[in-house]
Amino acid sequence: MLRVAKTALGAIVLGSVLLSGASTLAAATPAGGTLKVFITPSTSGKGGGTALLTGAVGDYGKSNKANSAGKPDKNGKYNQLVLKKGTILVDRRQLVAAQNSAQPTDFNSATCSGSLAVTAPVPVVSGTKAYAGITGSITVTETVAFIGPLTKSGQCDTNANPVAQWGTVLGSGTVSFG
Repeated sequence: MLRVAKTALGAIVLGSVLLSGASTLAAATPAGGTLKVFITPSTSGKGGGTALLTGAVGDYGKSNKANSAGKPDKNGKYNQLVLKKGTILVDRRQLVAAQNSAQPTDFNSATCSGSLAVTAPVPVVSGTKAYAGITGSITVTETVAFIGPLTKSGQCDTNANPVAQWGTVLGSGTVSFG
């Protein structure tokens, strides 16, 4: 009788471990759906901004410029989101093209200040770990405000780096996991 009780108890414990492992595994694979992205870019131009994702992916970490293979590249036209549960690589070439042709909508030469905003689709290329197989697209709006330096004669120096700047990247789209 004791042997039967030990065997039954062993079966219950094993079943509990297997079921909890299955539910943990199921919880680790996102279902897909709406994804919102919130990024505060680094003002150094070297990458390393902070990223927070909600919805189909609830995670946070860093946003770094990368090449199409996901390798760090300070001139890269891709971004690798290095998150706590894995990485997500996005193709920001359309956003970069929009940035390159954008002009400030409210530039004031007397104060040497202005802002601009650009919007473009950003395809989701790939992911690792919890985000393996991720695909989709996010419509992203990048907003930048800046103050440029004045020359000694009080003129705006439009060829110099800003003395102060602020930026944000917000996006929303749909992703799935294949």
